[in-house]
Amino acid sequence: MELAGKLSHTVSKVRACGSLGLARASFYRWLDPTAREVRSRPSPPRTLCPQEREAVVETLNSEEFLDKTPVEVYATLLERDVYLCSIRTMYRVLEENNQVRERRDVLRHPSYKKPELLATGPNQVWSWDITKLLGPEKWTYYYLYVILDIFSRYVVGWMVAQKESAALAQKLIAETVANQRIDPGELTLHADRGSSMSSKPVAFLLADLGVTKSHSRPHVSDDNPFSEAQFKTIKYRPEFPERFGAIQDTRAFCRPFFRWYNTEHHHSGIALLTPAAVHHGEAEEILKKRQEVLSAAYAAHPERFVVGRPTAGPLPQQVWINPPIQETARKTEKESSVGKNDLRESSQSDDLESTRFKLPMQTSRLGGAKADLERRPEIDPMLSSCGKKASPKNRNKFRRTVPALH
Repeated sequence: MELAGKLSHTVSKVRACGSLGLARASFYRWLDPTAREVRSRPSPPRTLCPQEREAVVETLNSEEFLDKTPVEVYATLLERDVYLCSIRTMYRVLEENNQVRERRDVLRHPSYKKPELLATGPNQVWSWDITKLLGPEKWTYYYLYVILDIFSRYVVGWMVAQKESAALAQKLIAETVANQRIDPGELTLHADRGSSMSSKPVAFLLADLGVTKSHSRPHVSDDNPFSEAQFKTIKYRPEFPERFGAIQDTRAFCRPFFRWYNTEHHHSGIALLTPAAVHHGEAEEILKKRQEVLSAAYAAHPERFVVGRPTAGPLPQQVWINPPIQETARKTEKESSVGKNDLRESSQSDDLESTRFKLPMQTSRLGGAKADLERRPEIDPMLSSCGKKASPKNRNKFRRTVPALH
């Protein structure tokens, strides 16, 4: 407004408002000192007086109507030939006195933090879950418990049971931790919020073992991706039956499958290595041998490798469950700030080859890049003050509206 007031002394008020994108009515209102005063809104003639409002509050808070709604109070008073106000006015008066609230117990869900877990080696973060396997009859299931290392994809422990139980999960976790020789404070165990995963026996066991527990957010399926992907692998195997005849059949199927998964399955997420090779520290030697084979093949026929020299592929050094967004956002913000600094430096330079004036059409229409550089110190602050970008298009529009600045 102040900038428009200054320009109005040089050009007309219509041109000043048009160049800055201001509404003329707002500008004229700003010029009127009486219009700037905050005026109290007069009360309508039908408004209840303070004494009548107090009477409404006293009636609603009386012992007779203390636990009744304004609708009930309104109907009861009409039957007694008494009219205080409308039902809406009763609610309005109660709201002014902070006496309106939700009477029912509304469930308020707490806010759950997204789990962000990092593993840089084996036996740092485990993920476990339970899946159902169809039994011989309808509504009969067998329950497969699987504990997976997210860095190596190695199945460190599994069990098949006839029910989902916290006691069985407690036994499996204790045995797996003992078999892997996990020291207190070095392992994080991640799971969803199933009854067995969030049970107190499992929580007490993890506290005794010095294992940090982590849980997925409710109703978020991708907070436990490694266990879900492993279950998909087992259920998409060609030999996976439609139903299992008995629990012995389920265990007989799972034993060779997990042996194949750990020692023979070349996982795409770990540079086509087997989970056992990564878990037991054999990855570097295997990748070195693969690289020798690929180098020999490239030396024999380099024309067959269009992309270039082949590599065996590096083993991922970090495996995340929900990598933090802050890292990516901070990097993007840093790159954008660098770009803005470069643009600011280029705009302050006297180089006529600046990126702002690479288009010859813009240069000729604005009277040349040099003239634009000379006039920019007067125009840019005005444009920025009214929230407009200091671009050649906006400068040209500003000059046409305010010819005194030419």
